[in-house]
Amino acid sequence: MKFTVITLFPEAFSYLETSVLARGKKKKAIQVELMQLRDYTDPKDKHKTVDDSPFGGGPGMVLKVEPIYRAVEKIKAKFAKRKKKPRARVVLFSTRGRKLTNEVAKEYAEKYDELILISGRYEGVDERVAEYLADEELSIGDYVLTGGELPAMVTIDAVSRFVPGVLGKMESLEETKGSYPTYTRPAEFKEWKVPEVLQEGNHKKIEEWRKSFKL
Repeated sequence: MKFTVITLFPEAFSYLETSVLARGKKKKAIQVELMQLRDYTDPKDKHKTVDDSPFGGGPGMVLKVEPIYRAVEKIKAKFAKRKKKPRARVVLFSTRGRKLTNEVAKEYAEKYDELILISGRYEGVDERVAEYLADEELSIGDYVLTGGELPAMVTIDAVSRFVPGVLGKMESLEETKGSYPTYTRPAEFKEWKVPEVLQEGNHKKIEEWRKSFKL
């Protein structure tokens, strides 16, 4: 599974170099490519301008369509050189998009070989990106962030969990084992005790206890 992220701040993605995701990359279960949006501005523009004021007025600046178009086209040009064209999906992060859920993450992992993630910034992104370049808009929740980098990382993390080889054991998925309270030694700390059923060694009762909790 490959994730290609179009962003103004590739340095923000150091999180992907830690823990489970770092191991997944090392085992080549997942790949992450970061594309600096400024590299795809007009070659004649020495300032590498990626934003402009909105038509009709209003506060803030809006990311321009041209550099995003060039970045997406660069990715698609690489597809043409491959023996087998990947199953790819272009995703733009937006508060208007469908919500990222476990079901959506699993869908991405099962249906696609590559996700192209467009991280917006400033006041927004030229609407033509959503209309003509992105396959869909995606939101990670009912709140507003300063940019699309965190949503991109959340999406990579959520999807990667469903990619074989990333977690090590698919049994680690909470979706598989169920979401229930877990404890470890000591059995009693201060006056806080581990439930007796977990200490008795009766696996049938333990399984029934765990099933009483819903994901």
